[in-house]
Amino acid sequence: MSGRTAAGGQGALALAHDTRIVCGVDEAGRGPLAGPVVAAAVILDPDRPIHGLRDSKRLSAGQRDALARAIRERALGWAVARASVEEIDRLNILRASLLAMRRAVAALPVAPTLARVDGNQPPTLDCGIELIVGGDAIEPCISAASILAKTERDADLQRLHALHPAYGFDRHKGYPTAAHLALLHSLGPCDAHRRSFAPVRAAMAAGTPR
Repeated sequence: MSGRTAAGGQGALALAHDTRIVCGVDEAGRGPLAGPVVAAAVILDPDRPIHGLRDSKRLSAGQRDALARAIRERALGWAVARASVEEIDRLNILRASLLAMRRAVAALPVAPTLARVDGNQPPTLDCGIELIVGGDAIEPCISAASILAKTERDADLQRLHALHPAYGFDRHKGYPTAAHLALLHSLGPCDAHRRSFAPVRAAMAAGTPR
């Protein structure tokens, strides 16, 4: 189910002008047990359309990579930002996700007048906000942000795999698969695991090595 909610002090003003600069905002990595949460913000260029934009979860890895290259080449502006494992554990995953979104929008080369954000929780931004539940499936600029966030986070997990190959981060990308949970309990958490998440706490409480 999808829906829209306007939020933010400038939202009504931004929606009333055709000259608004609209960015899409989405994140990847709220559910995994390890690694950062990654957010992206994208301002699409109406004169350089990108065909095939959709929810990143409905695309193959190859399709995501090809679309991510097209987004970087054709968008008027894009940015990616992260909240670290330490920030996730200190703030909680929702607040860390919103922080990553704020960082991504702030890093855009052009200041937007309106941000269309996937979900029902607004980050704190210096522009109008339109919340769209399921927006990554129906709003092209949010779809583009979801693709950038997902591909960047997958690259982060490939780097984590190089540092901690025993955990199989290249396969499960930090999500709580059966294989990941088994490794977590046999090896204990590494420094990339989110200690505020229940399965990681359980592994620590069980007295596993790390």
